Amino acid sequence: MSKLTTIQREIQAVLAQVDEHLLVDTAALIREKQRIFVVGEGRSGLMAKSFAMRLMHLGATVYVVGETITPSISHEDILVAISGSGKTKSVIWTAETANKLGCSVLALTTDLNSPLVQAATHTICIPASTKYRKATEMKSIQPLGSLFDQCAHLVFDTICLNFAELNEIGFEEVFKRHSNME
Repeated sequence: MSKLTTIQREIQAVLAQVDEHLLVDTAALIREKQRIFVVGEGRSGLMAKSFAMRLMHLGATVYVVGETITPSISHEDILVAISGSGKTKSVIWTAETANKLGCSVLALTTDLNSPLVQAATHTICIPASTKYRKATEMKSIQPLGSLFDQCAHLVFDTICLNFAELNEIGFEEVFKRHSNME
């Protein structure tokens, strides 16, 4: 079997375990909030930034934690925090801080018993392998948390599709918000 086919099968096996109704509910939750903030480190952070970009294309007010133009968060906002292991200290600290301020906190992780989930008000479990390769995690031919990051990207894109549908946003409107300085 080719590596590409194996990777596709791994992704399919993980995503088959994600409750798609939860992704519709998440889009509705995000829609209710004034602003959306995202946080993550490493490749998971790139997935968070990708999610923020697509939400911006969909007309949402969205910020990446740690960027110079990111304002303070308030109780009317939501923080989307991603960490495969759920143990990334900066992500946990940000989630705990947002929670103390009365914000909704959505965690994306593999570990429902992680410190990140404890700081969250909502959780999406993506049961993929991480860099720690616990016995309970799905096996993968890919290094580190690649499988988690790939699946997180697809989960985020599905949330965005649901968000677009809820807000009746079509391709033309999205395209108008796409960068025109490239």
